[in-house]
Amino acid sequence: MRWKAFLDHVQERGQYATPQEAERAARTVLALLGAHLVGEVRAELAARLPETFALILLNPLQAAEPLPPERFLRAAAAWIEGATEQTATWDVSAVLSVAADAAGEDLTQRILLQLPPGYDLLFGHPEPT
Repeated sequence: MRWKAFLDHVQERGQYATPQEAERAARTVLALLGAHLVGEVRAELAARLPETFALILLNPLQAAEPLPPERFLRAAAAWIEGATEQTATWDVSAVLSVAADAAGEDLTQRILLQLPPGYDLLFGHPEPT
């Protein structure tokens, strides 16, 4: 996916006023996500993202352990200027749902297998109950 198309989708889903707001959310969320993915899955997702975002995903923030979704949202809120936990949910979902679209169904399922339960909703791919 190209840079502009990716940001346009994030901006639309996140209802951001400017592309800069969408980019700020995308950079933060993908850096946090990159800390939770390993190996082939992270490399495959990076290959489907625009180059700048791929590099962010491949050079992530350091995480000692995978964060449950609630802590992931709190971490995103701490890194996104002016965000609250509620707005961070919106930010994370906007970015991860666009990343899931770029990844496709098979890769998205493999990504979700590497993450603690509950991320399926953030990616816009709710698991059947």
